[in-house]
Amino acid sequence: MFSTPSPRASLLLASRLLFGCLPLALPAIACAQQQVQAFDIAPGTLGEVLGRYAQAAGTPIVFQSQQVAGLNSAGLRGSYSVAEGFAKVLEGTGFTAQASADGYQLQALTEASGTLALAATEITSNQLGTVTEGTGSYTPGTIATATRMVLTPRETPQSITVITRQHMDDFGLNAIDDVMRHTPGITVSTYDSERTNYFARGFSIENFQYDGIPTLRNSAYSSGQTLTDMAIYDRVEILKGATGLLTGAGAPGATLNLIRKKPTRDFKASVELGAGSWDNYRSQVDVSGPLTERGNIRGRAVAAYQDKHSFMERYQRKTSVYFATLEADLDDDTLLTVGVDYQDNDPQGSGWSGSRPLFNTNGDRIDVKRSYNNGAKWSRWEQYNRGAFATLERSFANGWVAKAQLTHQLSGYYAPLGSIQSAPNPTTGLSTVYANKFTGQTRANAADVYVSGPFNLLGREHELVVGGSASSSHWKGKDYGSPKHPNGNVVDFWNFDGNIAEPDWGAPTYINDLTTRQSAGYMSARFNLTDPLNLFLGARVANYKLRGTDDSTETGRLVPYAGVTYDLNENFTAYASYTDIFMPESYNRDRNNKLLEPSEGKNYEGGLKGEFFGGRLNTSLAYFEVHQSNRAEADAEYNAAPTNPSLGYASKGIEAKTKGFEAEMSGELAPGWQAQAGYTHKIIRDESSKKVSTWEPEDQLSFYTTYKLQGPLDRLTVGGGARWQNRSWQELYNRYKGKNEEFAQEAYWLVDVMARYQVTENLSATLNLNNAFDKKYYTNIGFYNTAYYGDPRNVMLTTRWNF
Repeated sequence: MFSTPSPRASLLLASRLLFGCLPLALPAIACAQQQVQAFDIAPGTLGEVLGRYAQAAGTPIVFQSQQVAGLNSAGLRGSYSVAEGFAKVLEGTGFTAQASADGYQLQALTEASGTLALAATEITSNQLGTVTEGTGSYTPGTIATATRMVLTPRETPQSITVITRQHMDDFGLNAIDDVMRHTPGITVSTYDSERTNYFARGFSIENFQYDGIPTLRNSAYSSGQTLTDMAIYDRVEILKGATGLLTGAGAPGATLNLIRKKPTRDFKASVELGAGSWDNYRSQVDVSGPLTERGNIRGRAVAAYQDKHSFMERYQRKTSVYFATLEADLDDDTLLTVGVDYQDNDPQGSGWSGSRPLFNTNGDRIDVKRSYNNGAKWSRWEQYNRGAFATLERSFANGWVAKAQLTHQLSGYYAPLGSIQSAPNPTTGLSTVYANKFTGQTRANAADVYVSGPFNLLGREHELVVGGSASSSHWKGKDYGSPKHPNGNVVDFWNFDGNIAEPDWGAPTYINDLTTRQSAGYMSARFNLTDPLNLFLGARVANYKLRGTDDSTETGRLVPYAGVTYDLNENFTAYASYTDIFMPESYNRDRNNKLLEPSEGKNYEGGLKGEFFGGRLNTSLAYFEVHQSNRAEADAEYNAAPTNPSLGYASKGIEAKTKGFEAEMSGELAPGWQAQAGYTHKIIRDESSKKVSTWEPEDQLSFYTTYKLQGPLDRLTVGGGARWQNRSWQELYNRYKGKNEEFAQEAYWLVDVMARYQVTENLSATLNLNNAFDKKYYTNIGFYNTAYYGDPRNVMLTTRWNF
């Protein structure tokens, strides 16, 4: 049983997690480097052998999988010091391990004038940052989401969290919802069985990027982004605060950048099979490697299929995912990447607008079992996504890089929906099913072209990015809002089993036809003023046009960006930044069906970032303020009526301000010990100092960790974690009693545990237990005066074969 910590106690715990473990890890590493140890490391690929040796030797080594791709090692058997062992493992590979204060770094050997000289190896894999797959790490090497410049987290003057491939594999994070639940400072709110919304710093997250190309989600009808399967992605980067420099229009809470997996230079393949609670079955195949003898053309293909039932009665969802990509070295300096991706989501028994209403017709609060499903058997919200992308990247001798990206996306939905949203009669128990059908499709095209590289000014080297982007999105949709029920739509609320005939939908009652076009030029620069001091300046000049059912235009909108970093010492950097974003409305309306005015967000942030063990461990402590003008405010009275076709908002937006701080840590605390932790405190108020966005908890704490045992138990990895949030609430309008009422979710902990056993060199089995203490909690209260439960205790067993 966990007691609920106070915010002050939670902050103390978070700070100890972030910084207290560092002194404990350092002596262990230093001691390990001085000892002669016995090793028995089997031959294999160089990356795998290095990883196993560093684990056994108890010292970290910094390298990227792309550096050692295609190379093998004879392994190591016998007694050696750490340095001698590295030399034997790397013998004949053209690399050496160079000792540093934080462990070892891999460096390439080059011959010059008859003597051996050390040349630094390339730090990044591409202009998107470091590939995390194969690193075994919970922290990234470099990222480019904030400014297009490839920087380490410490060099980036904004808060950013990265959920790596290793983190996803360890905890079975197979869906984007799972990833967001593991992200510090993010609130995941489930509207119904197919729609989820994410919140950061008091604001809904509307901006998604794929390999750095932005897209806005349609949160009302959904376009499948929050149903995204993670099989094809290397990592998810969550950039906190306003991100208008590279995203254009959007909300000021955060941006999610999903980075796809890349082809590998050596052959790799894996097969996964999983089974879990509520008849949850999953399979996945991933094959990658060279397609030519020289390896100048490489390919990768991924396929995944999941048939997942639920703790909710009658509900299941089938998900199919396919992905294929090719990389071609057109010459030594030119890389072409092309690919396609595909996902289908096919549910049955979809709930709609929560899983049940909160009141009966007397206005009294009601409760139901967690398995209650308000959806009819025929209710379903089918969604699909098809994508194609191409990237051409050219490196020049002067250090400059030019890159062009093109993407095409087709997303659609077919949603005949029916659910109980009306309050039951307390005497008879009768209620009605509200039904509507939505169909639609969105075609989107985007292009982004930029050049980046170093330049000299006043005797110092600086860095510059200059680029432009354009996108067009055409959404066509139909609503069928006047269904005819052949046998009526009255049902027994308390004994509803989903059995009601699907209505005759008739003709469309509303047609959406919207085209959104954005174009922009942008520039960002890092000025190296002194060795420890860097100044970041940037701007985007954006144009936005909405045409169709409604019109909206923003022309020549200037979106500024500014930041500064100062290296205090070898490990710590102080930083501050200002970012901006704007959001013209394309869907949200008031009760008179008038489109809301655009909103604008500004993010002010400052803090301290730490980097340890050669970048294998990163920490940050930040204070932030987010100011938003003309924020959409829900019309509680209008939304209390379930028959209204869409959520209504007050005709005039409010001014909102978030103030808060967050502390985060990610990476390796000691050899074999990975962790990610974070604590966030924030309060959001309007211009009259009233708290808003109260469903977002003011305090959140999360920590997840794994440890690979040593010695005779070195085949076993164990881990676990927990997330806690304090009390959150919503003020709802009870239309039956004609007054507002507060609904609250009290503070709670959720605890997860995992264990993986390496059965053979190529076969592993991972067991994940989620919500281990079976906590009963709501993940949403208030959406159309309904509620939705979070998942009860559940388990998943996954086996993986590597070839």
